Amino acid sequence: MSNQEINQVPYSPPTSTLAIVSLVAGICGFTIFPFLGSIVAVITGPMAKKEILNSRGALGGEGLAKAGIIMGWIGIGLGILGICIGAAVVIVPLILVALGISNSSSSLLPLFGVLTTI
Repeated sequence: MSNQEINQVPYSPPTSTLAIVSLVAGICGFTIFPFLGSIVAVITGPMAKKEILNSRGALGGEGLAKAGIIMGWIGIGLGILGICIGAAVVIVPLILVALGISNSSSSLLPLFGVLTTI
């Protein structure tokens, strides 16, 4: 082997900007923009994968795009789960009061006592 072959740096294609956006949006979907960031990650991830595929090796970052998509779907699932739990916390006590199973002085309904007196 000659000296020239040893000192060469392996070529790494530049990373797709959309793949980076997908990854960052997926991370933001778990932190500062809970639902919005996840939706952006799910939209930009497949766009990045298509861009990388169409570049025929000129762009990299397929793993970043895939990670963004996965985190985006997990964030959307957690967001929907949180909405369902929040709705249940609000609706179930109101149903209990409406059916007469519980009254406003119950320990289950300290915040909803105001609603029943109106």
